[in-house]
Amino acid sequence: MSLKIKSSAETMFDLVSLGETMIRLSPQGHQRIEFSPSFEVWVGGGEYNVAYALSRLGLRTGWVGGLNDSPMGTIVRNHARSVGVNVDFAVTRKYDGMGRKDRIGLNFTEVGFGPRASVSLYDRAYSATAGIQPGEVNWKKLFSEQGVRWFHTGGIFSALSESTRKVVAEAVKAAHEAGTIVSYDLNFRSKLWSSKEAIATTKPLVPYIDCLIGNEEDFQQVLGYEVEGVDVEKGEIETAAFKKMVEHVVKDFSNIKIVGTTLRGVKSAGINDWSAMMWTEGTFYEGLHMPGLEIEDRVGGGDGFASGFTYGFLTGTSPQECVNLGVAHGALLMTTRGDTSMITLDELLHVAKGGSARIKR
Repeated sequence: MSLKIKSSAETMFDLVSLGETMIRLSPQGHQRIEFSPSFEVWVGGGEYNVAYALSRLGLRTGWVGGLNDSPMGTIVRNHARSVGVNVDFAVTRKYDGMGRKDRIGLNFTEVGFGPRASVSLYDRAYSATAGIQPGEVNWKKLFSEQGVRWFHTGGIFSALSESTRKVVAEAVKAAHEAGTIVSYDLNFRSKLWSSKEAIATTKPLVPYIDCLIGNEEDFQQVLGYEVEGVDVEKGEIETAAFKKMVEHVVKDFSNIKIVGTTLRGVKSAGINDWSAMMWTEGTFYEGLHMPGLEIEDRVGGGDGFASGFTYGFLTGTSPQECVNLGVAHGALLMTTRGDTSMITLDELLHVAKGGSARIKR
């Protein structure tokens, strides 16, 4: 395989992610935010979710982002440490008691039902992560001295502020120069920035990236590639158009070695057709097809896919096994509440190999 991943023996970390970690507040069940007398407290963030999941699967991971010394910051720190995610490189601020700056971001999420879609509302401005400045993280120590096999970041972190756009640029360059594999989840969020801003920020980063991840909307809004003949609002899976788009991407950027794309057909908030496709070394691999997948909470499904196939590459499985692991992990993650994985390695391998949901006694 053309992807040259460093060995475990020469590195301290299998994967490190860069991004914001928030506290998520959700009404119980499928209740509405405005009518809820109580909220569930979860922890999650697009890039963080990958490090968390891979740590649960037995790999050595770390997370870089912003924290403060408030109890809210401690919730995040304890959540990471509970599964062994290293937070030594996180930038920690003194909390001012008011949240004028360096806050821990909040994410209010309603879990949809039937025709009513899930909804995420952000309260994340002026967060500790958004305030990270270039030069505050010692990338040389992380990538060159301690060693990282795989670095994961993405469009959510990049969208937070002018300074995070500078930080992500220095991070991917440092990782690339150290020989670390770099993956980037395009993850377009219209509530954070415009497509024009996303394209202007992301295209200069692509030469330092080995692996691109995203769905059809992400590639359109963040890199400007049209998925011809596909209406993203219709909720139908159609792989031929995605393949054509990916061929354009890898032709324009010859350094890209992997492209992972989730395929989701939305039948209702709780029933989706679910699969994925991956391109590597000139070949497309279609993952397990899961029509009519029953979903408890769809938030984090894409991060679950990224976690699963990254686990496959880091453990030396075949490309087909990698994409199957991604599909299986994303599906399993969406069977539980919250953004982060509650899945064990045995469960993942069972489903990735086509195992059923027959009761285990």
